[in-house]
Parts: sequence; C-alpha cells; structure tokens
Amino acid sequence: MMKARTPVLIVSALIVSQLILSTTTATANNRALIAPLEIGTLHARSATRLSSVSFPVGTSSKSSPSGLAPPPINAMTGFHLTYVNNFNGTKLPVGWDVFTGIPGGAPGGQFGSAHVQVGGGLLRLNTWRDPRYQNRWVTGGLCQCGLTRIYGAYFVRSRVTGGGANEVQLLWPANNTWPPEIDFNENGGNLNATSSTVHWGSRNFAVRRVLAIDMTKWHTWGVVWTHSKIDFVVDGHVWTSITQPAAITRIPMRLDLEQRTICSEHRQCPTTPVSMLVDWIAEYAPG
Repeated sequence: MMKARTPVLIVSALIVSQLILSTTTATANNRALIAPLEIGTLHARSATRLSSVSFPVGTSSKSSPSGLAPPPINAMTGFHLTYVNNFNGTKLPVGWDVFTGIPGGAPGGQFGSAHVQVGGGLLRLNTWRDPRYQNRWVTGGLCQCGLTRIYGAYFVRSRVTGGGANEVQLLWPANNTWPPEIDFNENGGNLNATSSTVHWGSRNFAVRRVLAIDMTKWHTWGVVWTHSKIDFVVDGHVWTSITQPAAITRIPMRLDLEQRTICSEHRQCPTTPVSMLVDWIAEYAPG
C-alpha cells in the first residue's frame, strides 16, 4: 500500500504447488535502488522447495463460515498464542478502532464507519456507493490499535466477494510515522492475484512480490516477522521471504485491515458493492 512513488523490485509467482517465478525491476522518477536486495532469481530457485505446510492454517470446523476455526495455542514452535478472535458477536471487539476520513495515498477515497460490520461469525469490510458521501464509493477500514508488538506472527482467514477495491492486510507503525510498512496481502482490486510489499527507510525503499491466487476463495494469510526474516504465508506455505537486514523493522507495529478506492483516477474502483470477509484472526508472539 504505497504512500508515494517509490523504486520497487517486483517478483511474480504462482502459489507453492504451481511455482513459476520470474523477476522484473522497476524504478520511479529514474531513481535506482541504492542498496538493491539480493533476491530475484536466487530467491525463485529456493522457493520451489517450499512445498510443505509449516505454519498454522486453522482447524476443521463445520460451524465456521470458512470451514476452518482458529489454530490451537501450540500451533507454532517457538511462539505462543497472544490473541485470537472469531468475530462471533455483533460488535467490534475491544482494542479495534474504525477508520473515518480520507485514506492517505488514496486520492478521492473515503473511509466510513458504517462500512465495518460484525455479524454471522464474520468481520465485514464493505465498499458501496454511499449517499451520505455524495454517492461515492466509500470503504471500510480498521486497526487493532489496542495491541502493538515488536516481532510476531499474524494470521487472517479471509476472502473477497468481488474486485475493484484494493483489499489490504498490513502491519503499520504504532507511532504512525511512515515508513516502515509490511503489506502481507494487498490485491490492488484484482481477483486473481495479491502481493506483499515491505517499505523501509527515509527514502522509502520497497520490495514487492506478486502471487497468483483466487482471492474469492477462503485463504489463511499470514506474516511471520522476526529479527532476521519476514515470511509471507498463505494456507500454511511460505510463498516469499525478506531477509535484507535494513528491510526488517524493529519498532512496534499493529495490524490494519483496509479497503481503498482510487476512483478519481479511474483505477482500483469497483462497479458493484464488494466486501472483505474475515472469519478469524490469530496472533502469536515469540517465546
């Protein structure tokens, strides 16, 4: 979820069972990366070995909207469960705050508090034309502002109902000073792909990687952030990782879930109402 134009290194990939990876390099404003990440082809070769499930996916449950309930306490070796919520109530849980106003970096966008709902065992972020905002496409967004940490593992069981709006799951600095930022599931309005992006440094260096996947189906998205590596996970598989020391933030971060539109620029704009559906969230801390 970029706040400004930035040099980006892009790695495109298919999911673990069908890995076909390639790399391209892009720069903005004719600026090259000062310290390019040592990834790309080297990483693509190693990624083909990531075939086993190594991180939590969930536990089978007929009563869960997604078919999987949150993973157990001991699901991660070397980590312990610190937070879990399956949104079984009708109100937003304590520790979460809904966004209002204009999203940063999204010209013409608008958050609305009524666009975040809890019910039927789901957290729903909803985008629709809202007459309270001149019939613009208004989106839902919220943060787990009541819980921040340095290092941890976050898992979000979710799917989207349609395309157009940019659906984002990310870690954001607790002090609201950007960068850093860790986007672990950002689809850019697409239904057949998502991406991860890590932003860091005063000049906003970034590395972005793309995963081809059906976003309308239920998936367990994860990010495992340690002092030496950031793993990006889908359905228990690590699909890409960051190991560049400068890219790994070491300040408190929080979990944000957002939808965004840029309809004023005729992109990331839906044509029908769309939602991000979240069945549950589980978080682990090292130790």
